[in-house]
Amino acid sequence: MIKKRLNIRMSGLGGQGAVTAAHVMAMAANRDGKFSISNPFFGAEKRMAPAESYCRIGIERIYDRGELVFPDVIEVFHPQVITMGKSYTMPFYSGIKEGGVVIINSDVPLLSEEDIERLKDLNVATLYIPGTQIALEIAGTELSTNMTMIGSVAGITKCVTMEALDGALQERFGKKFVASGGTASLDEAIKKKFAKKEMLLQKNLATVRRAYEIGAEWAEKNKVELRVGNPAVAA
Repeated sequence: MIKKRLNIRMSGLGGQGAVTAAHVMAMAANRDGKFSISNPFFGAEKRMAPAESYCRIGIERIYDRGELVFPDVIEVFHPQVITMGKSYTMPFYSGIKEGGVVIINSDVPLLSEEDIERLKDLNVATLYIPGTQIALEIAGTELSTNMTMIGSVAGITKCVTMEALDGALQERFGKKFVASGGTASLDEAIKKKFAKKEMLLQKNLATVRRAYEIGAEWAEKNKVELRVGNPAVAA
């Protein structure tokens, strides 16, 4: 399915870097010559509280902001979004478009039979990826879990290239970047995990790349196609 715009909703908990993930994706899209907007949606800036961020990527200028009610892709950064209802939309997949994709950070199934049937009726494909485990194995910290979520959605949709993600990560973590209080604190916590910024960039990029490969392989195996482009040209 080729779409002029891809709407991505990232549902997680405070401290997981969902806001950073959306911003990195948007920066990468700009580097690839696409239009993009990212914005957060959360209440109190505290760890383990519900937090959402949105990333819109398209081939035409994007003007709308705010809550993303009808996403093409939903990413679940933490199991508690599902198991404990820590989500601003219930069920968490509320509003997902037909033919969409759900990406869940978990190494065990979390969806109920009812959820599975409802998503099946909408022809929504679901990928479980052990994002936190991958982050620990490659980057050595669960703070890089958001890198696996970036990589997996990019690998499935090809909405941004690895080259663009490399540049976006360098821009985000390699330079002085002004962010909101909570997001800035998380950025600093990530940086302190590494002796040098270069090591941080290399580890994060390696984490993104591994998740990208997993997402791409899964999409090919399951014949999942969700791309950003001009439908008329594709036809």
